[in-house]
Amino acid sequence: MAEEGNSSSFVATFDKLICEDNSRTDENPLYSSQDKQQVSMSMPRLESSRIPYRLLTVILAVMAVILLAINIGLGVYYNQLTGGQQTIKDIHSEVAKLQAGYNAVIQKKIDAKKQLDRELGEQQRLKWDLEHQTKRSKDYEKQIHKIQDEVSELKSLIPLLSMSCRHCNPGWTFLHHRCYYFPFYELPRRRWWKDARQFCQNLGGDLAVIDTREKTVSITKLIKSHHDPERSIYQKGFWIGLSDSDEENIWRWPDGRILIESYWNDDEPNNRYNQDCGATYPRDNPFKAWEDNYCNDNMKWICEMDPHGMS
Repeated sequence: MAEEGNSSSFVATFDKLICEDNSRTDENPLYSSQDKQQVSMSMPRLESSRIPYRLLTVILAVMAVILLAINIGLGVYYNQLTGGQQTIKDIHSEVAKLQAGYNAVIQKKIDAKKQLDRELGEQQRLKWDLEHQTKRSKDYEKQIHKIQDEVSELKSLIPLLSMSCRHCNPGWTFLHHRCYYFPFYELPRRRWWKDARQFCQNLGGDLAVIDTREKTVSITKLIKSHHDPERSIYQKGFWIGLSDSDEENIWRWPDGRILIESYWNDDEPNNRYNQDCGATYPRDNPFKAWEDNYCNDNMKWICEMDPHGMS
């Protein structure tokens, strides 16, 4: 701005000089020529002062262009940044949708798991009920078979009972042309071997003699049909008329006959601590029905006597 002010004063001075020169041309020619020389020398200075002004204008124009370019670039960048933010918002929206869908799937999975657990629990209960009903059915089948066996046994006893009524005392069983007494019920007390023999003798008989295969099969079957399955086999024995108390290992019947055909269980008789009296048990194998026992054990017994009216 200082240079611009200097230029203006210089031009004003130059115009003044021109005007003075024109007015004094005729009066002082010498002076006029000197002044003209001075004006001609100041013209290059005026031209040189105008150069920085043009340069400044160019620079300002370039800077304006640069600023305009910068503004344009910033505008483009802002637009891009705004578009990126919208893209991010869209991505967040899609992620939220996917998360919601995932949560829904997880909830359905949880519900399906609960439903499956309920179904499995119900299936297990049905399985237990089926097992229970199957067991009950098998128990019923066993009871039916047992009842059928008892009915068959009773039917087979009908002829014996009929014959017993004709040939044996009341309460006795007719079997193989002999009368036998079996205290199946618990009412009669258990007895020692000698006490049991005395009981049979008081009734006109003696302890039973089982000296044939047919007798051991029939008697074992009969006592087995009346035994209590809840009780031990060793609580189900019956004294018979067999003893070796007079001579060790020489087993005799009540009439004095020596035992010939025997039906001992495995490893019997073992004569453990003087077991001198014989008993029969309701075993599945009637040919392994006998054991030797202590004569003072309390057991049931089997009596035998001759039938009535048999010639």
